[in-house]
Amino acid sequence: MFDQIYQWPGVIERHRQAPLRTERERFLRHLLDKGYCRSKVLGTATYMLHIIRVLELTELRVVHEEEIEKGANFWAEYRGPLRDCRHHHYGAPKCFITVARSWLRFLGVLGLPPEAPFHEQVELYSHSLRFHQGLATTTIRGYSNRAHAFLKWLAARGGDLRTVSMTDIDEFLAQKRAEGWTRRGIVTQCQSMRSFLRFAEMQGWCAPDLALGIRGPRVSKYDARPKGPAWTQVRQLLKLAEGTEPEQRRAKALLLLLTVYGLRCREVLNLRLEDFDWRSEIFTVHRAKRGGIQQFPIQYEVGEAILNYLHYARPRVNDRHLFLGERRPWGPLQHDAVWRTVSRRMRKLQIEFDHMGAHSLRHACATQLLKKGVSLQAIADFLGHRDMHSVSIYAKHDIRNLRKVADFRLAGLR
Repeated sequence: MFDQIYQWPGVIERHRQAPLRTERERFLRHLLDKGYCRSKVLGTATYMLHIIRVLELTELRVVHEEEIEKGANFWAEYRGPLRDCRHHHYGAPKCFITVARSWLRFLGVLGLPPEAPFHEQVELYSHSLRFHQGLATTTIRGYSNRAHAFLKWLAARGGDLRTVSMTDIDEFLAQKRAEGWTRRGIVTQCQSMRSFLRFAEMQGWCAPDLALGIRGPRVSKYDARPKGPAWTQVRQLLKLAEGTEPEQRRAKALLLLLTVYGLRCREVLNLRLEDFDWRSEIFTVHRAKRGGIQQFPIQYEVGEAILNYLHYARPRVNDRHLFLGERRPWGPLQHDAVWRTVSRRMRKLQIEFDHMGAHSLRHACATQLLKKGVSLQAIADFLGHRDMHSVSIYAKHDIRNLRKVADFRLAGLR
């Protein structure tokens, strides 16, 4: 196995003579089968030798997170003959921890971390949000994480759901204010806590009516500040995506889908090759919230950008997702990659908003539709909202345009 990734006999022999040879070869073969490049596999093989040496793994045994982190800190500070000073990043604790976790998890000997406080209750709550309320995955994750943050704080103080009171809730919120949380962040936390405590009350875990007593600070929904870039700034963002590099081709297709159609990040990530009917020039979107399917015409600039990405930038793999990740092994693009695609270009143009990700471009699309004279009902239908209430926030930018109702044609972006 080692002669497939190394060329030097001395290095190959050193890897063969080290402990846990069979276990290391199995993991390296697994990485190659998954499509990892040779340089990644080579670096992993080198790190496994250091992990064996630092953690003293002469035979296979269970290794816990604390031992891995301690070993990573030792390796980061190590200066000796086993360190190649030309590659400083090899000493980073993060690399050591990542390889160790992946390898030991693959072998089934990674010690499980202690279960988070109230883990079972949060899991049941998440299940209820998904299957009883039908909320989107991102929404469920946010509500569950915020509920867990409060429960973790409660457990650290020796509290319990059966005895939790409004005094505990007030102290938790006061601490978060002291830590610098914004008013909007406190409001969001209060919403999540009310939702969880209503569920906990139905399950008989806590005293009744606690949710009714949670009151967050007042935050105007109709803040006069824009939440997305102006259309001239959108054009500038698109110009920054011009180029022949794979990342630029993918970025341009992403930005056009987010701005021209106002799609949510998750809706773009879920697009598949079969969702595009190039003969009829339409594509299908599976709405992220409340389900449903919606079809759109393929606007010319958008179609050209997607075809350029498919022909010249998208890896030739079996995965049917339209957008694939940034590195091997190739898989669906992730949310953080979309956020980086948008935010980096916004910062380069010195555009600053509270939210710098894909959702700001959805706001830009809705605001542009309103300026073109489209009715709120038509905007709600276009963006996949259930009713006009969700899109009324855009009306604050230009009241005069609310009196105009006209057909909107997707104008060229050049």
